[in-house]
Amino acid sequence: MGREFNELFDEWSHSYDETVTGHDPEYEEVFIDYDKILSTVAEKSTGTVLEFGVGTGNLTARLNNKGLNVFGIEPSEGMRAIAKQKLKNITILDGDFLEFPQIDAKIDTIVSTYAFHHLTDEEKDKAIRKYSNLLNEGGRILFADTVFPTEEAKQEKIRESLKRNFHRLAEDLQREYYTTIPVLQHIFDKYGFEVSFTRLNPFVWLMDAKKERRNDS
Repeated sequence: MGREFNELFDEWSHSYDETVTGHDPEYEEVFIDYDKILSTVAEKSTGTVLEFGVGTGNLTARLNNKGLNVFGIEPSEGMRAIAKQKLKNITILDGDFLEFPQIDAKIDTIVSTYAFHHLTDEEKDKAIRKYSNLLNEGGRILFADTVFPTEEAKQEKIRESLKRNFHRLAEDLQREYYTTIPVLQHIFDKYGFEVSFTRLNPFVWLMDAKKERRNDS
């Protein structure tokens, strides 16, 4: 469910903000236009927002500045502590994409950036099913994450990373659960979403999924 990466993220929490601003050459392309990506997700969000994988609260802050009602979910204690320091007026809860406290509010938008790949494809399916029942018709899921057009494109990116001696990046691409657009398209279709995919940088795509019908399965 992504919690197997908690120790890694507790360690990364102290340098995460430096990484996303391009200070780590291996991950520079992953975080190209990082601020613009967060702003794009925030601009498309409306109403009461449920955010998964808050991290250090960078997207959360933009949602808050827009005047939205935000509930944040973050499994890493280290990340959660930093986010709470930045955003004292936001509710940030211990949880993950599949297991999280009940939110006593109607959710209009579910958002996440740089995090959905912590779930296996089977877990992604379970998550979207859960969100389908959580959102009313017309509700939206806005996820920005590393996704690949095909499995071959993913393998090519791994080979390219190794050729550039980006061994940490290559290991990351192999260790975590980066998926493909066709897999995600199938999942969103299955649970009654109309979804579009827009490339935002060499790694990251925006998934914009609108709930068209309620899932009764």
